[in-house]
Amino acid sequence: MIVVILAQRYKLIKHIEIMAINKLLCNLSFIFLISFHFHFGLGEIRLNYYSESCPNAEEIVKEEVIRLYHKHGNTAVSWIRTLFHDCMVKSCDASILLESINGIQSEKISTRNMGMRNFKYINTIKDALERSCPMTVSCADVVALSARDGVVLLGGPHIEMKTGRKDSKESHLAEIDGFLPNHNDSIMFVLSRFQSVGIDVEGTVALLGAHSVGRVHCANIVDRLYPTVDPTLDANYAEYLKGRCPHPQPDPKAVEYARNDLKTPMTLDNNYYKNIMNNKGLLLVDQQLVSSPVTSSFVENMAADNDYFHEQFSKALLTLSENNPLSEADGEVRRDCRFVNSD
Repeated sequence: MIVVILAQRYKLIKHIEIMAINKLLCNLSFIFLISFHFHFGLGEIRLNYYSESCPNAEEIVKEEVIRLYHKHGNTAVSWIRTLFHDCMVKSCDASILLESINGIQSEKISTRNMGMRNFKYINTIKDALERSCPMTVSCADVVALSARDGVVLLGGPHIEMKTGRKDSKESHLAEIDGFLPNHNDSIMFVLSRFQSVGIDVEGTVALLGAHSVGRVHCANIVDRLYPTVDPTLDANYAEYLKGRCPHPQPDPKAVEYARNDLKTPMTLDNNYYKNIMNNKGLLLVDQQLVSSPVTSSFVENMAADNDYFHEQFSKALLTLSENNPLSEADGEVRRDCRFVNSD
């Protein structure tokens, strides 16, 4: 009996010790995460960040986005793409908007950013904000909020987006290739790039659904058409693409494009997934979403349920928009989105 009691006490003591160790490890992990957070100087972003400093900031952005959309419909697509190309590279910090001047080399000259446009309208929105609240709203927040409102104009969901980002004082041109996936990369590499900013497989598949709107330059398509047609392309669709892209070596500066989605080219919907399941995806990465067992089930689910696609797209875009915000010390609020402040 004494042996049994001692054994039970021993087990109880070990159980308590294990629980204490686990608690200690959890606390240490929490402390490590806090240290990690402050070591990299992550900035504070929150909902309604400008509620006191510029109460109408988000409404001003929305009004300008709507006005520009009715004047230049393609701006809504540009806002989403700009957010992606900015936030995937180190931080959501509007570094992509910087021009080449005073030792800065613009990210716009990267081949990964070929075809990017409508940057000048970001300045239009920023100018409207400056008239109401000078030196208050960052260009990085203009990028994020315009993308949010652009999604709605394209028939997508409204996303509650945090604000308070700061603008970068430097370009990240040299690091773009290491952060921004290419359309010809393997699907596993693309997934790893998105995972590095906290977006899982499901979210990656959803974000690539942004390909349901806008267009792609022929320079990014011709490898699937010449010298021979990619056998995974639908034959009729391949003929259409050849009509849009008749040369195996198109001029990157020429206006030679093909639409991602012929049925609803300006609607953010799940037609993209239906198309790629029928071998009508423009880019190699689109086709790989269907052929890879890691992603194919998500493609099928999103093709079957537009609401599910919108839900996952919202979550993933929100995660992307919050990537590594700069601290007050590391960033600034630019007067002009094209240039670092001079004073």
